Amino acid sequence: MAAGKEIRGKIKSVENTKKITKAMEMVAASKMRKAQDRMRAARPYSDKVRNIAVNLGKANPEYTHPFMQANESKAAGFIVVTTDKGLCGGMNTNVLRAVTGKLRELQGAGVDTQAVAIGNKGLGFLNRIGAKVVSHVTQLGDTPHLDKLIGPVKVLLDQYAEGKLNAVYLCYTRFINTMKQEPVVEQLLPLTSERMQADEGQHSWDYIYEPDAQTVIDDLLLRYVEALVYQAVAENMASEQSARMVAMKAATDNAGNVIAELKLVYNKTRQAAITKELSEIVAGAAAV
Repeated sequence: MAAGKEIRGKIKSVENTKKITKAMEMVAASKMRKAQDRMRAARPYSDKVRNIAVNLGKANPEYTHPFMQANESKAAGFIVVTTDKGLCGGMNTNVLRAVTGKLRELQGAGVDTQAVAIGNKGLGFLNRIGAKVVSHVTQLGDTPHLDKLIGPVKVLLDQYAEGKLNAVYLCYTRFINTMKQEPVVEQLLPLTSERMQADEGQHSWDYIYEPDAQTVIDDLLLRYVEALVYQAVAENMASEQSARMVAMKAATDNAGNVIAELKLVYNKTRQAAITKELSEIVAGAAAV
């Protein structure tokens, strides 16, 4: 019964794996709800900041912030948002494939590229393909903090404001629902007219400024861009937990199928051994 003992060992091993994947699925489901709540809570803030910025821009058309001006530079920046951990299906692979396609497109047009990596997976990938990583941040945990994101991202924002970059792209995984997440490579800077368009039916307002309109607009647009980056990280974290929950559920189901197949093989092997022993007993009795 050496074969039977080996199969029992395999069954035990797969059962232990199934317990781990089931536990990870339940943990991901719990974290997913919190991540979704955090993602939805961040949306009203960025919308309100955008509306105020639109009103300020209409009230002061003589001043245009650098973030809304196109530059002639032959360089572009990428903010690549990925996860710190794996076991979340093809989520990171999909967004990094989209980033690679955009990098090749720009490099083919003679545009130099540099990147800011948010997350271990993106940092490792960018280093492997030889991309220029100017800053990075990892180990954000389950709750992203804006103060950790501002420093690395500000490197690209300052370069764009100085005219050294012609565009900054934000790359992340957008949360659609629990079963669907899509990779996104969108232009963050310059801020497009579509992004900065006021809601329909909304009236334009002017404000009393302290110290002056230009300073307020500068600070407000900087906060708006930071809010967009934070929103992308929050969306990515919600997508991560959803993808991990789905992946771990699939792994648990597959482990159950493997256990069922191994038990079938074990029972067949055991039955064959019993049948062989009975045959030997019957043959011995007949010989006597």
